[in-house]
Order: sequence, then structure tokens, then C-alpha cells
Amino acid sequence: MPRFVTSAARRVLPALALSLPLVAAHAGEPDRRNVVQFSATATEELTQDQLTVTLEAVKEGSQAADVQAELKRLLDAALTEARKQAQATTPEALSVRTGSFNLYPRYNNTGKANGWQGSAQLVLSGNDAGKVSQAAGKLNQLNVVNVSYGLSRSVREQHESQLTTEAIGRFKLRAAQIARDFGMKGYTLGAMSVSSTEPGFEPRPVMMAMRAKAEAMSADAPLPVAPGKGVLSVTVSGEVVLTP
Repeated sequence: MPRFVTSAARRVLPALALSLPLVAAHAGEPDRRNVVQFSATATEELTQDQLTVTLEAVKEGSQAADVQAELKRLLDAALTEARKQAQATTPEALSVRTGSFNLYPRYNNTGKANGWQGSAQLVLSGNDAGKVSQAAGKLNQLNVVNVSYGLSRSVREQHESQLTTEAIGRFKLRAAQIARDFGMKGYTLGAMSVSSTEPGFEPRPVMMAMRAKAEAMSADAPLPVAPGKGVLSVTVSGEVVLTP
């Protein structure tokens, strides 16, 4: 009989030892009862204040060096004029930078290289649409290839701050309402995140035909532009633990 008890103990004890870590793992898991996840969003319609105009020179020729030299000459002349306009105002109102500079071989219908083609870009940007459009209008040696509007950093940060406060307030009000609807006394905050987006802003493209009319316009005539509107939104997402 003593031998039987000893043998049984040897069979049972290893099984108990294997099950203990499993019990401990379940015990260590966080309690997910009374957890509710949701989000709250605050939005505002804003007028775009940051105008960006991209201008481009395109040249082609039989020699790569000649095409590159001509593009450099046009870009240098445009930079000189644009910087003159920018120096008369503030960097926020009008800033100037170079864009892409490309040079690549040109091919005929048979696939044989028969020359070179290149392009150089100049980008004007600022929160004074009048200054930007006027500077673009003076650069007649370049073609306008893109016009876009957006929010300046200062305006975006100002409105994001206000919308964040509003979204957090809406989240807290909804959390309190959910707690009451479930018959709970209150809630505590869990993991939270805050994100912002600016979807739906209306682009203001400039058709290439606009440059075809340049001869009928004054050399100093500003580029015709019009800002669009869009919705800036801030969303607060997270979870709350309802307290009974």
C-alpha cells in the first residue's frame, strides 16, 4: 500500500506542476470588463491661406551641355527676379526655392536617341496670395505647371489647438453620458490618441491655356488665383473604464 501511494503521487504531481503556469497567466491578464472604446471629433471650415506656385522651363537640343546651360541661364534669371520680389516682403508672405532639375535623352519613333530634353522648376510660396501671384506673373520666361493652396503652419497650429480642446471636451461629455446610460457612477480614462487631418481642400489648378493668353496681358499682371475652403478636423480616440 505505501508503494501505491508513492507511485500515485509521482504521477499526479508533474501534472499539477504543468498547470500552475497556465493558471498564473490567466490571473495576470488585465480585467477588460466595463471597457468602452469610442471617438469624438471637432471640425472647422477654413479658408486656405498658403499659396504655392510651381513654374517650369523646358528646353531641348542636340547636346546635353547646351540644354543644361540654357536651363541654368533661365533659372538664374528667374531666381534673380523672384528673390528681388521676396526681399521686398517677409519670408512668410513670399519665399522662393528651386524645384526639380531634370535632363534626359530624347528618342525618335525608331527608339534611337536624337537629342536631349530637360526641365528646371522654381517654386514660389507664401501666405500673401497677392505677393505670390504678382511674383509669378513677372516670370514670363517660365511656364506655370501647378498652383495649390493649403494651410500655413501658424494658422493650422492655432486652429488645431482650439479644435483639440473642443474634441477632448466632447469626448469627456460622451464618456459621462455613456456611464450614466449604463447605470455607472463614472469612468476613468484608458489609452488615448489625438490625430488631425485636413481632408477635402479644394485645389485651384491653373490651366496651361492661361499662359497662352500671356501676350494679351501686362507683363507685370499677377497670376489669377482664388483660394478654396476645406475642413480641418481633430479626432480624440480612446477607451474609458466604467466605474460601478
